Amino acid sequence: MEFLFEYGLFFAKAVTFVITVAALLIIIIALTSKQKNKKGEIELTDISALLKTTKKSIQEQLLTPPQLKERLKKDKKDQKEKDKLAKKLAKEGNQPEPLSQLYVLDFKGSIDAKEVSSLREEITAILSVASDKDEVFVRLESGGGMVHGYGLAASQLQRLKDNNIPLTIAVDKVAASGGYMMTCIADKIIAAPFAILGSIGVIAQIPNFNKVLKKHDIEFEQLTAGDYKRTLTMFGENDEQGRAKFKQELQETHELFKHFVSEHRPVIDIEKVATGEHWYGLQAIKLNLVDSISTSDDYLLSQLDNRHIVQIKYAQKKKLADKLGHGAAIAFENSLLKVMQLNVSRLFK
Repeated sequence: MEFLFEYGLFFAKAVTFVITVAALLIIIIALTSKQKNKKGEIELTDISALLKTTKKSIQEQLLTPPQLKERLKKDKKDQKEKDKLAKKLAKEGNQPEPLSQLYVLDFKGSIDAKEVSSLREEITAILSVASDKDEVFVRLESGGGMVHGYGLAASQLQRLKDNNIPLTIAVDKVAASGGYMMTCIADKIIAAPFAILGSIGVIAQIPNFNKVLKKHDIEFEQLTAGDYKRTLTMFGENDEQGRAKFKQELQETHELFKHFVSEHRPVIDIEKVATGEHWYGLQAIKLNLVDSISTSDDYLLSQLDNRHIVQIKYAQKKKLADKLGHGAAIAFENSLLKVMQLNVSRLFK
């Protein structure tokens, strides 16, 4: 009898455990299904409110208790007067015009410019509500990458210009090659003193393992239809005809790049700057690559009283594996940066 009792108790525990696990699995599957249906969403951050709150907090902490009491009393009185005036104007049908919007976007581009998918969503969201009285401010950071990727990214920014929405781009660190191709679309370009800009050129590097294959008696065959379907190859034996065609294609791409920059920034002497060189902000302004020297932070502060500043960000839903992989990549990058900093620590001493 005691055995049956213990067995029944064990069975009840086992059933409870199975039901609990099943319930957890159902919840996980439901959450995963929702994430699949919803890839991402637009997030808004009120930068104006954050900056004003920070400013007010610091000012209040610098006051003595009697000064703070007087300050709070004055703020309360001023707010009552503002509310009273707003009600009066509302009754008269003469409400003050609201502040125009300053939409802030961040673009930190990789080699393949995969971030363009988020940029597309952000710009589409802005175009649905913005007017020509508003402005878009992009904090851009990129050393360039694939031509087609950055070409598409530049086209996304062009959508703003096509809709007569003013565009300002700030470069705090680097906007080179494809990054500068995006930057030159702006109505106004600002750069930090030591930001890197330019690199208006095209580069391609292809390793060739043909000699290694021959050394180990490995044959490589590549069949194509069309004289220039493949010009240079990693495993076959390259010839002068293929090299010449490849160089021609690079030159054509460079000419397109130069024309693009000239079209959007006619003040530039394109032959002088399209050498593949890069310049720091203080040098770039003399070459008309930028319009003014400033940081993105200073620009936002200068606009605080005249515009309502809001940050737009398209946040993509990430799976657990993606989050873990991203965390590992950041850890590796930070470790690599520390090693590099140790090796170059004497440069500015």
